[in-house]
Amino acid sequence: MLRTRFTEEFGIEHPIVQGGMMWVGRAELVAAVANAGGLGFITALTQPTPDDLRREIERTRELTDKPFGVNVTILPSINPPPYAEYVQAIIESGVKIVETAGSNPEPFLPYYKEAGIKVLHKCTSVRHALKAQKIGVDGVSIDGFECAGHPGEDDIPGLILIPAAARVLEIPMIASGGIADARGLVAALALGADGVNMGTRFLCTAESAIDQKVKEQIVANSELDTQLIFRTMRNTARVADNEISRKVVEIEKAGGTFEDVRELVAGARGRRVFEEGDLDAGIWSAGLAQGLIHDIPTCGELISRMVSEAEQLITARLADVVA
Repeated sequence: MLRTRFTEEFGIEHPIVQGGMMWVGRAELVAAVANAGGLGFITALTQPTPDDLRREIERTRELTDKPFGVNVTILPSINPPPYAEYVQAIIESGVKIVETAGSNPEPFLPYYKEAGIKVLHKCTSVRHALKAQKIGVDGVSIDGFECAGHPGEDDIPGLILIPAAARVLEIPMIASGGIADARGLVAALALGADGVNMGTRFLCTAESAIDQKVKEQIVANSELDTQLIFRTMRNTARVADNEISRKVVEIEKAGGTFEDVRELVAGARGRRVFEEGDLDAGIWSAGLAQGLIHDIPTCGELISRMVSEAEQLITARLADVVA
């Protein structure tokens, strides 16, 4: 049993989290993670409306009686979703854990607090983590440069970012980016984290509702098979290496603007990758952890394996190092 501040304060068995992933954080995956003793998050904006989110929460409850949460990512948008209505749907559904990401969650914190909801905020820097702590979140997820999606603009890898954050934070912190197995879990704990968040690794599990061809591509890929797009726009995103992401990078290098790549990076195209298995239909998020993924287990198998191997590493291999 691995017991940390995070497992104690968030009421879960193992310090392993499946964070929100667009088009991926659905009931089957979230419930499978929860049933295995981890903490899974439904991705709110994957659901077309707040009422659809209510139904997805109920579907998850039909599949598990363990704790789970909902991710709400707030990003700049020409036509922003009705965030307040999604938040209200979460509160009315009785969910007790929320993962926030993107913009500052402060405007919604009083509503979460009043409803007794614990808030875990995703950050990509120490300064952002400190700000999140100051405004009153219950925990932070610190994302190193290795992560899929948006790693921020500081380019600080987890080996530095995790202990730098642990040194100054007082609230529980989980580590994200480049973690896919027991070695990453033990390393994160040694660096000062209270648990780990995994995206790419959970993307490649049996219960993940994406096309099998995408999962097989993740297994085939190495740590070299990602691209960093939007670098010139200071909105860096790490995505899988494919025909589209390479083209976006080429356009950026030639001085192109977002308008020049808008159609290529459209969310609808990325959704086709996951739903149809067309690996070059659009961009899709994947982290450096691809290089550590060699199978497609169930969530139960993955979490059980990680925990047992982590315990073995801590009690045997590392213990033997100490003279």
